[in-house]
Amino acid sequence: MLWAISRVAAPTFAALREKGLQAHLDYLHSQKSILVLSGGTVSDDGKDFNGSLLIVNVGSRADAQAFADGDPFAKAGMFSKVTITRMRKGQWNPQAAEGA
Repeated sequence: MLWAISRVAAPTFAALREKGLQAHLDYLHSQKSILVLSGGTVSDDGKDFNGSLLIVNVGSRADAQAFADGDPFAKAGMFSKVTITRMRKGQWNPQAAEGA
């Protein structure tokens, strides 16, 4: 099952990002067997992070929640809101993201 995980950055996000970035990236890499897509969400001008969006392929909402909770960024309290939504795969066109 696919699950979309949308996270809104807490006010402390910018101050904590660099300190925890490598642990966050290492965690995502360790989960590559279930991680379909991930990326930071940013302001319209691309200068400020305001959260993230992740798509995972796991068996249940509980598994998606465990994935989200296991991220060092989440453990550091860097998100003010997390929304987990089950989704269906519709169109799949990863080539459209090239160069993004």
